[in-house]
Amino acid sequence: MLALRLARGAHSLVQLRRLLVAAASAGTGFLLLCTLGYALAHPDPSAGALLRLLWCLAPVAATVYFAVAVARTDPGTRPRPGLSAVGLGPGQLMAISAVTTALSTTLGSVLALLVFLHLRGDLPGMRFDGDAAFLASDHPLPLPAALTLLLLVPLAASSASAVVLRPRGARPPRPRRPGAAGDSPRERSRRRAESGPYADQPGRLLDPQQPAPPLPTPGGLPWGIAVLAAGLAVEAYASRSGPGLALPGRFTGGPARVFGGWSLTALGLMLAAPAITHLCGRLLQAVRPGVLRLLAGRALQEEARRIGRPLGVVCAVASGAYAMATVYSGARPSFGPLSTLGALLVAGCTVATLLTAAVEAKHARADTTAALLRMGAPTTVLRGAALLRAGALLAAFGPLTWVVAELAAAPLVR
Repeated sequence: MLALRLARGAHSLVQLRRLLVAAASAGTGFLLLCTLGYALAHPDPSAGALLRLLWCLAPVAATVYFAVAVARTDPGTRPRPGLSAVGLGPGQLMAISAVTTALSTTLGSVLALLVFLHLRGDLPGMRFDGDAAFLASDHPLPLPAALTLLLLVPLAASSASAVVLRPRGARPPRPRRPGAAGDSPRERSRRRAESGPYADQPGRLLDPQQPAPPLPTPGGLPWGIAVLAAGLAVEAYASRSGPGLALPGRFTGGPARVFGGWSLTALGLMLAAPAITHLCGRLLQAVRPGVLRLLAGRALQEEARRIGRPLGVVCAVASGAYAMATVYSGARPSFGPLSTLGALLVAGCTVATLLTAAVEAKHARADTTAALLRMGAPTTVLRGAALLRAGALLAAFGPLTWVVAELAAAPLVR
């Protein structure tokens, strides 16, 4: 009941994000049900139904990723003064966030089931009369199998939200060695990174002659490059031979291993993107920076982990779309409505996740922005820093996306 009250009393923008999660869950659940209908209509060739189910993993992963991002930015489940006194500690807030995520995704799954049953003619109303084998209107729908598929997204989203938002206890301070004068420079830099980009000395912010110490670089760049190279190698090997990947719809081209290679490519970009974002911030502050470049570069370094991974996933989706457009530039593939729905779900969820992470980053630096405004910083400087950050990210990830797309499409056009 408390989760329902918090969900009902949230801001309209928060409600909109929850409705988007429900819509994404509805689309993904409808794809899963259509896969079940295809398996009912084609009981003999089980490999085709299995490949269609594997293809649905991409929309499922995108929906769960988006649901977790919305749960992270939910202001109703953030620790606030006074909540612990009434028994709402970090653990209870984490549980409320998981329940709220489960409610949103379950609402979408129920909507998907109602639409699917309506199209099959199992509910009163107009029945779909078109040629749609994925509905399996002539076969009884096994309700336990349908409910199992529909519970996949709510269970995965709520579990992932609970894992991401779980309370992390503070580490006990390490004992100092006898005779130590104090903390090391690296330890002081780590504490400054945890407290904010300019929380220690905001007065140094507008002085280019006294820049703040650099923030630690996020890890994952070597692993990201290795996984990215492995994904491109798998795509190149899989393009020579392999079974066809049957997508939900009429599109059936491409080996099944190409999908696995693209998944590795997306994982590699996601692992490497935070370090690349941090490098963009460091380059902006190089070679006698001014106030504008200092603000933009420092903010990028602070937000590298928060917006880097969603940005890497968006680049992976964009590179996959570009590679597919390059492969079929001279042909006219027949995409069915379910293939289009799956592509829109993946692209929409990844872009919405990036926008949600950007909103979270804006809220995280709200105190710094307020301090700058109290110090007399003009709003044009803050807007210019935001545009400079966006331009730096576009200049870094745009060519990277194009190179990855060209490398992924090169073996497929031969």
